[in-house]
Amino acid sequence: MKRSILQHPDARLREVCQPVNGALLDGLIEDMFETMYSAPGRGLAAPQIGVMLRVFVTDTTWKDGDMSPEAFVNPEIENQSSEVQINEEACLSIVDQSRRVARPAWVDLAWTGLNGTRMQQRFDGFAAACVCHELDHLDGRLILDHPVPS
Repeated sequence: MKRSILQHPDARLREVCQPVNGALLDGLIEDMFETMYSAPGRGLAAPQIGVMLRVFVTDTTWKDGDMSPEAFVNPEIENQSSEVQINEEACLSIVDQSRRVARPAWVDLAWTGLNGTRMQQRFDGFAAACVCHELDHLDGRLILDHPVPS
């Protein structure tokens, strides 16, 4: 089911989300993907649809014709590069306003998969920026909070 996306300055976008501890995710992930694809976006965090749990979904390649949907429960960055990349980022919760944001060139992310298994993967380039952007949402942080790089 497609859900409504909260828009800035909704105060819920500034809340730190709670870890998923046995919470039922029935239908949530499917709803998040449907909402993200119809928006159309490449990532969506649960707080953007008013669910204050540490969950986000991404599909960084679908607009290029290659579907790669991924769901992340309780994600954490375990390591990141000191090298920085600067990208123009947009946000489904901040319509018609993009911003240049500096992010690590790569991040090592750990999370719980939908089957309950702990996962780890290195993301680089655009995928790293995307997971960092969505992780920011789980901590109540928006692209507007990042200083504009020179």
